[in-house]
Amino acid sequence: MEKRFKLTVQEVLDKQFNIDFKGYSSHEVDEFLDLVISDYQEYDEMIEGLGKRLQEYEQANMALKAKIVELEGKNGNIEEQTQGNLDILKRLTRLENEVFRK
Repeated sequence: MEKRFKLTVQEVLDKQFNIDFKGYSSHEVDEFLDLVISDYQEYDEMIEGLGKRLQEYEQANMALKAKIVELEGKNGNIEEQTQGNLDILKRLTRLENEVFRK
């Protein structure tokens, strides 16, 4: 599956900031980045799980489509048999009418 995020968990974890004279507290930055990493890991797991579920649903969908094609084929055979049987019944009815009218 294609990743759309610009950063990976490892890139966030390994990021080093330059400390200026009036820089940010490294402890606060580390805590915040830990939260970002946690979110990234959760998103990665969620996306991976959703991708697997999507594949399962696509496979189930393909199986159901194949079943539909199979059933439509059987339905067509049944319709042909029914039509053939109907023709036979019509012929028998005409024949009986001819035989019993005399």
